[in-house]
Amino acid sequence: MNFLDLPAITGGEVVALLNNRAVTYLVTDSRKPIIHEGSIFFAITGERYNGHDYIQALYKAGIRQFVVEKNFPGEDLPQANIIRVDSSIESLQKISSHHRQQFSLPVVGITGSNGKTIIKEWLYQLLSFDFNVIKNPGSYNSQIGVPLSVWQIRKHHQLGIFEAGISRPGEMENLQKIIQPTWGIFTNIGTAHDENFALRKTKIEEKLNLFKNVDTLIYCADHFEIAESVKSLNIPSLCWGKQSADVIVAREQDQYRIKWNDIDFSIKFPFTDIASIENAIHCIVIMLGLRYQPKIIVQRIQGLQSVPMRLELKDGINHCQIIDDTYNNDLGGLQISLDFLAHQHQKKSRTIILSDILQSGLPDAALTKQIADLVNTCGASKFIGIGPVLSQQKQFFTIPSTFYPSTEDFLKSSASKDFQNEIVLVKGARVFEFEKIVNLLQKKVHGTVMEVNLGSLVQNLNYFKSKINPGTKIMVMVKAFAYGSGSVQVANLLQYHQVDYLGVAYADEGVELRQNNITVPIMVMNPSYEGFQSILNYNLEPEVYSFKILEELIQFLEGRQISIHLKLDTGMHRLGFDEDDVDRLSNILMDNPNLKVASIFSHLAGADEKLHDEFSKHQAEKFIQSVKRISDKVGVRPIVHILNTAGVLRLPEFQFDMVRLGIGLYGVDPTNLDKSLKPVASLRTVISQIKEIKKGESIGYSRKGMATHDMKIATIAIGYADGFNRAFGNGIGEVLVNGVRARIIGNVCMDMSMIDVTEIEAAEEDEVIIFGEDLPIHEVAAKINTIPYEILTSTSDRVRRVFVAESI
Repeated sequence: MNFLDLPAITGGEVVALLNNRAVTYLVTDSRKPIIHEGSIFFAITGERYNGHDYIQALYKAGIRQFVVEKNFPGEDLPQANIIRVDSSIESLQKISSHHRQQFSLPVVGITGSNGKTIIKEWLYQLLSFDFNVIKNPGSYNSQIGVPLSVWQIRKHHQLGIFEAGISRPGEMENLQKIIQPTWGIFTNIGTAHDENFALRKTKIEEKLNLFKNVDTLIYCADHFEIAESVKSLNIPSLCWGKQSADVIVAREQDQYRIKWNDIDFSIKFPFTDIASIENAIHCIVIMLGLRYQPKIIVQRIQGLQSVPMRLELKDGINHCQIIDDTYNNDLGGLQISLDFLAHQHQKKSRTIILSDILQSGLPDAALTKQIADLVNTCGASKFIGIGPVLSQQKQFFTIPSTFYPSTEDFLKSSASKDFQNEIVLVKGARVFEFEKIVNLLQKKVHGTVMEVNLGSLVQNLNYFKSKINPGTKIMVMVKAFAYGSGSVQVANLLQYHQVDYLGVAYADEGVELRQNNITVPIMVMNPSYEGFQSILNYNLEPEVYSFKILEELIQFLEGRQISIHLKLDTGMHRLGFDEDDVDRLSNILMDNPNLKVASIFSHLAGADEKLHDEFSKHQAEKFIQSVKRISDKVGVRPIVHILNTAGVLRLPEFQFDMVRLGIGLYGVDPTNLDKSLKPVASLRTVISQIKEIKKGESIGYSRKGMATHDMKIATIAIGYADGFNRAFGNGIGEVLVNGVRARIIGNVCMDMSMIDVTEIEAAEEDEVIIFGEDLPIHEVAAKINTIPYEILTSTSDRVRRVFVAESI
């Protein structure tokens, strides 16, 4: 497809044309463009984002083709091709739909409330032995993600597998035109996005729009609401269920019996949870529909591998950080990983370790050139290619590169010694066993890990953005090691998502962020005279809450300029200038014009509870009066803010110019009213040893634990030095072992604790959940009469943080 094909496809108007370039890469995110002569940027206008604002920067970076929604002045881009359309998203979808029409391959479309991505990835595992498969990378299943995925179809592909997700009426029709599935899978129906549909039946019928032209739809007949709608719409189908279905599935002890026409076989699944079994049965039925023999089906299902669906950011040797993405390697997944690498700014140097891409269907040279196009333009400092194909096609790589025929050759080399203070992406197909490389480069620490889900953090951020008015700024508190989650990594993600301010408690926290390439404005909440020099050197902005700190700052600056944040006390009675201080404060500011007032703020004392709403209103009114007095007298118009997390959720009328997000961003709702927030952090450890204890024997220090009967206890690798409070000891605290709660026995020790696993199937090295999705942190905190804040911030720095994001 070339640029001049686009007007006919989109209905748009060419407003600038240099030459008729090829359209190769579709770019929608200005933060991670593919700089290539065939790239075209779609300037999408959203509620809080306008892609047109980044056109000039992308042009300077090298993008030369643009789809715009308004009369952008083309004369400012003398070498660009520009087409103007009514909607950039609709044009993206039309282009991808037109591209799909050029291919007659069979395509599986998948939708439903849960399981879409797992089924897609499992079908890829099951069918890629026989077909060259194209699929969505990650869960690119949205109005933008689907067209970007379908655009990747090429002549060598023999089968497409695409998932589609919607959140409101009218969306699925757009995705159907793009995917044009010939096969369909409807996984199940749940409560997600119920708020946007009047009835559950309405949501089901909206999702079924994906399948209006399929040859065969696969679904579970036991989901009666789905079955009823499929029948009423007369969609050709192959359903499965316990009874009254085309394919009968019956459980027989630890196996399942599958019967369809004259086919009758049994299978034992390599997992036991109901969700995985249901997902696998969907896969079996589509394999039956594709005429696979039962013997092959059983063999491949039993060989299914878990789908991590994430990449992990870990601490490495020699002050490095490792991005572990060792599940698989294809072009779509590679782009996701390179995007993630590109927005890691903690280190200035970035290295890619990549294996050959297997079973692509492309000639080696063509495949490697596509890989090199991505690698050469992603901002990496060096590239390490592993595998015979990359080694033989090294001429395509223009950045400093080294090649090894195999993983073993790399491991035998001394290359690991060369990694110093850099981010290293390790991505390879499973057969290359790149976990050995990760193990070599990863910093060795004990088995207790806090896992921080960056995807959940972004979901929470976007949720809060939906709660505030357009134009309202956001400050995020990353003090106390980002509530235990890891300040640098969290700050880097927030910078990528363009928050307006970060807040830290002390100057040294801000210095660490600056040293790790965080450029967002940073407010220091507790400045001291000893930290003023660092604040000035690293362009930090101190909170000023008393005349003492103000006078010390003026004395230190000696006329040098600095931005400050004035804290007013309107009723919290913690820190801040009182109402009676306003005139004196204003006079000092007038006498010292080098003090630039960046913001004036206060803190609500009871925003989390309705019973304090009148007091919160009184605080806000008092605050605004003081702000007006300062602003009028000094002649400044600073940012004004008073709301914390609870205030954003409960008191939107006091948003003013900016809001401050704290614990809510990390998935904890201080109001206990909103169920939309996603837990960000989970803490887990391992069982170090299991012992049999006789009745009457004691357990642990001071013999506090006593066996009232014969017991089986497990020692777990976490203690009070890791932040696991001693108050959890002696039966107060619980942890989760293989889905079952286990009580703490005896005193919590410095580095370990003991738990009762008498009635639990457990083995040494089994994972133990301290808090997480199935053991909520608010329940854990309640056990010792504290709050989630304390549990999160108490987790020791010696506990390894692993940051996870979507992969595949």
